[in-house]
Amino acid sequence: MSAYVLNLITVRLLIAALTLLIVSFAVFFATAMLPGDTATILLGQAATPEAVAGLRNAMHLDQPAFLRFLHWLSGLMSGDLGTSYVNNVAVADLIGGRFVNTMRLAGITALFSVPLALTLGITAAMFRGSLYDRLVTILTIGVISIPEFMVATLAVLIFSVYLKWLPALSFANDVTSVWQLLKVYAMPVISLTFVVAAQMIRMTRAAVIDTINTPYVETALLKGASRPRMVLRHALPNAIGPIVNAVALSLSYLVGGVIIVETIFNYPGIAKLMVDGVATRDLPLIQSCAMIFCVGYLSLITLADIIAILANPRLR
Repeated sequence: MSAYVLNLITVRLLIAALTLLIVSFAVFFATAMLPGDTATILLGQAATPEAVAGLRNAMHLDQPAFLRFLHWLSGLMSGDLGTSYVNNVAVADLIGGRFVNTMRLAGITALFSVPLALTLGITAAMFRGSLYDRLVTILTIGVISIPEFMVATLAVLIFSVYLKWLPALSFANDVTSVWQLLKVYAMPVISLTFVVAAQMIRMTRAAVIDTINTPYVETALLKGASRPRMVLRHALPNAIGPIVNAVALSLSYLVGGVIIVETIFNYPGIAKLMVDGVATRDLPLIQSCAMIFCVGYLSLITLADIIAILANPRLR
């Protein structure tokens, strides 16, 4: 690996670290500006001013915001996510099981959506201009136009209300067999796949077509190579970088989509926990959940950039 490639990767990692610092600043002060006083909400409207002042002092809410941010950031960097205001339990303990559920949902969605999207995107580029290509393009544009909350709502109406095939709510802890696994994850995975796969199909198709239009691939076609061989043997290996970027960017949509899907299906994940934290103004819980989503998003984007650098033969 050349020094130039190492410098590029180092710059990407430094940019990711700086971005994460800026995001942590934004997350802390955005949650701090939520309406209402935390101490008053926890004690109730009947609490005396002395009790409210004592709780604010115990929770360090009477300190300047910037000092509270530095204290929170230092704890975050050391692995201390703080204590929940509502449950008086370590936030790490609240998030532990929920994090596993969210990762399981995201993993099943990725295992289902990535092969499907890559297959449709590559074959659509392979037979560009055909009826199949037009059909895939029309379907992906239509799916992109539908927001995920509508997809999830329609899935509940069709499969739960009318057909009665699947439960309207997903309880991940009730899984004891393959059939129950399918019943619990079917509708959340279908809803998230609509969010993820459509964008991935379009970006994969565009990346492969850009590679097909290069002179060396056109030369292979002029020498008699079939279109499938031209795409799979010549174009696809050189489109790995853009395709990886397409996959990473599409999977990053899970960050937003999983919040809506977990809320609609009452799925016990981090997103549902964060929504509940907003309702009770549990600031440490909200901040920790938001940072987990931000770290996941930045990790995907940074990994895609690094793979694109390593997959570029000119940089190597």
